[in-house]
Amino acid sequence: MPDASSGSTGRALIDYDRLLRVIETETETLAVAVDGGRREAVIPGCPGLTLAETARHVGSLYRMVWHWLRDGMRPGEWQRDPADGQSLADYVRTALPPLVEMLSAHAPDERAPTWWPEDQTFGFWRRRMAHEATVHRCDIQGATGIAPDDVPDDVALDGIDEVLTLWFEHRLDVLGVSGTRDQVVAVRAGGLEWRARMGIGRTSTRRPGEGPAGDDPDAGNGEYASHAVVSGSPMQVYLWLWGRRPDRAVRSDGNPDAIAQLWALLRLATR
Repeated sequence: MPDASSGSTGRALIDYDRLLRVIETETETLAVAVDGGRREAVIPGCPGLTLAETARHVGSLYRMVWHWLRDGMRPGEWQRDPADGQSLADYVRTALPPLVEMLSAHAPDERAPTWWPEDQTFGFWRRRMAHEATVHRCDIQGATGIAPDDVPDDVALDGIDEVLTLWFEHRLDVLGVSGTRDQVVAVRAGGLEWRARMGIGRTSTRRPGEGPAGDDPDAGNGEYASHAVVSGSPMQVYLWLWGRRPDRAVRSDGNPDAIAQLWALLRLATR
């Protein structure tokens, strides 16, 4: 079980060395799936996005992040496409060692430039790239017509935390997007619970273990009293939040409008 109360807003729920291993294993599994798939195969749940575009995105992003960390500023130029004669799988694979070497050379709490003010550390990139690799590995496996490999519970639970704090809370704020109605959805998986709060001019997330001791957000009309609950296995909830699973993959209880609002906001945050 992850430590749900650890650290600041940006703190991962699992060990940062574990996240490095996730980047390596998920990227290799992704590359193997790319080798076995058709370039034009469509990613399930992402109309118009193909296997080739997804693989190119991952390889390009790894290179962009490496340049950003090396130079201390967001780069303007990097290798965005495979070289002449280079396969998509090799384009992804060759981006991995420099990135992992860079991340391994620095402690997770060492300062580094990122796009999240709450977490300006190398640990941010370990976490972000681990979930980038995991979600897109599932995408590419799904595009090949095979059932994606399981996402371990600890990784999926950390991914739920990341999507609700980094994307739902922070990214929507940067985009200037918020809800149309004051509603709260409880998101439950693996014995943990998050509260996603929406309203005009704001989105926020209450993480597991946050709030006053003994506080019951379902009692009365507190600011995090829930209107609906989404629950399921860690992997299914994780991928549902990312738009990679249909509603039937999770259990929904309570006000369907609240869940629909959460879903719509997440699609804007993570597109």
